Amino acid sequence: MNNAELTAVGSEYVMNTYARYPLALVRGKGSKIWDADGKEYLDFIGGIAVCVLGHSDQRLNKALQEQSEKLWHCSNLFWIEPQIELAKKLVQNSGLSKAFFCNSGAEANEAAIKMVRKYFYRRGDQKRHSIIVFKNSFHGRTMAALTATGQPKYHEGFAPLVPGFAYADFNDLNSVKALINDETAAVMVEPIQGEGGVTPADIEFLQGLRQICDQKGLVLIFDEVQCGIGRSGHFFTFQKYGVKPDIVTLAKGIAGGFPMGVMLAGELPVTGFEPGDHASTFGGNPLGTAVGNAVFDIVGQEDFLQQVRDKGKYLQNNLQALKDKRITELRGLGLMLGLEMNANHTGLLEICRRKGLLLIGAGPKVVRWVPALNISETEMKQAVEIFAEALDEWPED
Repeated sequence: MNNAELTAVGSEYVMNTYARYPLALVRGKGSKIWDADGKEYLDFIGGIAVCVLGHSDQRLNKALQEQSEKLWHCSNLFWIEPQIELAKKLVQNSGLSKAFFCNSGAEANEAAIKMVRKYFYRRGDQKRHSIIVFKNSFHGRTMAALTATGQPKYHEGFAPLVPGFAYADFNDLNSVKALINDETAAVMVEPIQGEGGVTPADIEFLQGLRQICDQKGLVLIFDEVQCGIGRSGHFFTFQKYGVKPDIVTLAKGIAGGFPMGVMLAGELPVTGFEPGDHASTFGGNPLGTAVGNAVFDIVGQEDFLQQVRDKGKYLQNNLQALKDKRITELRGLGLMLGLEMNANHTGLLEICRRKGLLLIGAGPKVVRWVPALNISETEMKQAVEIFAEALDEWPED
């Protein structure tokens, strides 16, 4: 079937929860992807920061195939060899204590929320259950993660929300201090707000959060679902800032496109969970963790991460050179960049798609750039050239 046929059939049978583009992607290789009509695109969406090694990477394919011939699934009532191997790598690299595997970023954040509450419950501090989160944040679509998300548009129609969350201003320590009370248990923050506009935290802000949590006995949670796994040029974004959280949540790129999430926790909060407190049927299954090991073995190497930092600077320099008056700001780290425009970007992104470049927004005015971490300079240069052409064709309001 072609794009039009797949769009028609999909519209009839698939639930209407996405504002889908009228094209179906059917094949990918590296940073290129093809639709059902055979049109080629440069993919700067990558499944929304998921495909960290692009499409159909042979190393990931090999890991998945070899594991599929051994064992697809077994219960977490048994030890799973590739899961243990990946947990060891993540724990040793992060300096945290234990890993819990799940299926998505929302589930990783749910696990973190539950762990914090159970941690204080087991300490006898049952009243300490509230978590300070931030306006313009995004933490997922499950009910607690949705409530933690500091964007009212995601809350509409889902009341009553989960109690126990307070919303501070991002990059504003005073707003955090003003919300702390006897019920406060934790602070949950994205080091780089993704869906909120690709906005990095100030280093003084994260340092201040660490200091506040230490002084008040609070748990500091970093949501690195989108900005982790090398995206910032460091395997964990907190390593870029030099601020170590008590809990970090990961997903998206952790298995290069195979669905998986993980929560890593330090020695104190990890004592909140005992057998029976939390679980995931498919979390950390043999297939996902086999691919996750392959991703770590590639992305976790310092020479690879240095290349990400270099490529991030190259892309940033090329975007800064555009000098279009409708670009109001460029921000981000590594290969997670956002161009803020002075108008809604919908028409601009449509022109880019017609020209063979896939980009996505992060809010109504921010164009998000999250290509594969192994993208070439030639492909980045080509993408910026296409974007420049699209800017020329984009009508001014």
